[in-house]
Amino acid sequence: MSVEKVREYLSGFGLADRIREFTVSSATVELAALALGVETNRIAKTLSFRGVDGPILVVAAGDAKVDNAKFKNRFGVKARMLSRDEAVEQTGHAVGGVCPFALPAGVPAYLDVSLQRFETVFPGAGSEDAMAEFTCDELEKCCGSSFAGWVDVCKAWQTEGEQ
Repeated sequence: MSVEKVREYLSGFGLADRIREFTVSSATVELAALALGVETNRIAKTLSFRGVDGPILVVAAGDAKVDNAKFKNRFGVKARMLSRDEAVEQTGHAVGGVCPFALPAGVPAYLDVSLQRFETVFPGAGSEDAMAEFTCDELEKCCGSSFAGWVDVCKAWQTEGEQ
């Protein structure tokens, strides 16, 4: 079970106790926000894309949408999501539970700047009914060797003056 793999992984950071499991699904931004009782924008969704040399994971705020032009400019490819089967095969996590933790070697995880406006955010934790709460610094640290940097590849989350 992927959540157990994530729990074991996060125990190496002393943060396994941050995982919260639910009796309801948290597989989408909306469901996760309902399960946690928080605003949807604080859900840190992990999106999995096809890259030139393998998958690219981008963790973004729940209200952010990938900007295709920014994505192509940053990664050199069109933003195309992995299929359900590809997500499991390439990240080790099923859709609805994809997260930036306990990833196979060489799978990069990027954090989008849309997350930085929150004191804490809630990424998935390896299954469709598990989430965790982290500051952005903790999230970056817990990505471990998969952390590939902060990016600005999303839109629709800024106030009008920030765009």
